[in-house]
Amino acid sequence: MRFPIARSLGLIFALGLVAEPALAQQPPADAAALRAEVTSLRQQLDALEARLAALEGAPAAAPAAPAAAPPVAAAPVVTGASGTADTSKVFNPDTSILANFAGVAGKNPMSDQPSLELTEVEAAFQAVVDPYARADFFLSANPEGLEVEEGFITFTSLPRNLLLKVGKMRAQFGKVNTLHTHVMPTVDRPLVTENLVGGEEGLSDSGISLSKLLPNPILFVEATGEVFRGHSNVFESSSRSELNYVGRLRAYRDITEGSNIDIGTSFATGPTSLASGLSKQLMGVDATFRYRPLRRAIYKRFQARTELIWSRQALQTGPRQKAFGYYGLGEYQFARRWYIGGRYDQSGRLLDESQKDRGGSVFLTYWPSEFSQIRGQYRRTNYDEGTKANEFLFQFNFAIGAHGAHVF
Repeated sequence: MRFPIARSLGLIFALGLVAEPALAQQPPADAAALRAEVTSLRQQLDALEARLAALEGAPAAAPAAPAAAPPVAAAPVVTGASGTADTSKVFNPDTSILANFAGVAGKNPMSDQPSLELTEVEAAFQAVVDPYARADFFLSANPEGLEVEEGFITFTSLPRNLLLKVGKMRAQFGKVNTLHTHVMPTVDRPLVTENLVGGEEGLSDSGISLSKLLPNPILFVEATGEVFRGHSNVFESSSRSELNYVGRLRAYRDITEGSNIDIGTSFATGPTSLASGLSKQLMGVDATFRYRPLRRAIYKRFQARTELIWSRQALQTGPRQKAFGYYGLGEYQFARRWYIGGRYDQSGRLLDESQKDRGGSVFLTYWPSEFSQIRGQYRRTNYDEGTKANEFLFQFNFAIGAHGAHVF
């Protein structure tokens, strides 16, 4: 709007009279107070322009909208593993380093385990990708080199209560196969795992896993189906079309407020490394009982577990070899940082069902803190050849950083 010079000078003088009291005051304490004063002055200026326009008989100009504060980008809300909002993992995932040092004393001609060895250093990176998925990566450095022990993404918000995992992972076969070294209750793994399920690495491969919770008012029931490429310590494919399949059905129920039982059955099938076209099947049944009284949860705990595994291995000549093995384990916490337990093993051998190995162990574990543990274990093994081994194993586990929970 254009005004005569005199009226313009009058407007400037009026603005000066209005602004003088505000300028005479002390500077505002913060930006919010200053912004409020600027808005007030603009409103007064609009009112003066409207009055001048009314005196001239011209339509008043629409008052200018107060300048809005620049928008502030909201930080994305990320849901952590516990289900609570967590913005700290947007650029920094949970990172941890875990080390396992193990040693053995005694004679065992059937084993080449060194007397002292840093068997594994595991680096874990775990974070939520977005509100619909999370990622878990576990890098393992051992005397043979560096490898990806597990690395997968989990889609947590699929319809119909489906849970999808894609990447390299430990197959959901039984219990021991799913456990990393640092969460094992013993220094070693049972004989049936060593003889039939691939030992330390076990059934671990690149593939796709799909799980579904089955509604049930009595039990927690979960069904899992998995397909892998067929390259592990258990299966070995010779072509792209030869895949490895795993299925598991698990049922869980609370018995009392301090006890529960977990029962599962597993099945795996795939090609064998003996020759092209030969297959191998594994079937397992596992059961776990846990007791942890709520009032004494940090002092008392008991866990009992057993796992039975059947193997069917096709041979180039002769009938299929049908091996069977099992273990039974009990662990009891008798003080705040002390655990004691025992395990009995028996297992046939993969390629000769007539050969059977037996063994027993007792172990004692001390946890100085949640980041470290010290364990001693006495193991006696009777091999089918008649060899008897008496060994004392010891283990030091230590960790730095926040390490996410594993499969329950």
